[in-house]
Amino acid sequence: MARKKDINYFDTFVELTGYSCQAAYLLNDVMNNFHADELKGKMEEMHNIEHSGDEARHAMVKKLAREFITPIEREDIMAMADAIDNVTDTIEDVIMRMYMFNVTNVREYGLKMTEIIVKCCDALKLALNEFYNFRKSQSLHQLIVEINFFEEEGDKLFTEATRDLYVNCRDYLEVAAWDQTFHYLERCCDACEDVADVIESVMMKNS
Repeated sequence: MARKKDINYFDTFVELTGYSCQAAYLLNDVMNNFHADELKGKMEEMHNIEHSGDEARHAMVKKLAREFITPIEREDIMAMADAIDNVTDTIEDVIMRMYMFNVTNVREYGLKMTEIIVKCCDALKLALNEFYNFRKSQSLHQLIVEINFFEEEGDKLFTEATRDLYVNCRDYLEVAAWDQTFHYLERCCDACEDVADVIESVMMKNS
């Protein structure tokens, strides 16, 4: 069993993923209850979530700098923290782009892609809850498979969303705005898969 001070790193990974989930839920709320005049306020709300994640990451890095013995390699701890932080950052980027590009309506594929992002983040949190026990966990590998599956679904939706946009939309401003928004939504799924890749890397190094 890991020592108490070791588990703190794993607890921080779970905490960081919790901020990613909060960001995903906020994005989902924005998409499903869309009001263009609320985007600026939602962007600030999203930034507060991202900032809280940054503070938790900074506290972990400060702790890491003082310790000689860590439960997994230092570079793996940093890689994991950075990958999770990137998930939250990338979700924040979606709201920022919607505000910057003056999105005035939500397209159906935007809702579908956001739903996938929520599923990815939920699966990530479950995986990080299991990560402390990565040598013995019976469910961690399956959760990684799920995240990879959701990322593939996100890729398919991105392809269909982009085609639908260019085939059916005649408003060039809307095309420009949603072309970029779809791109950033797809990046969220990629960011989740990057976390899963770090988990797999640690598992392979320590097996």
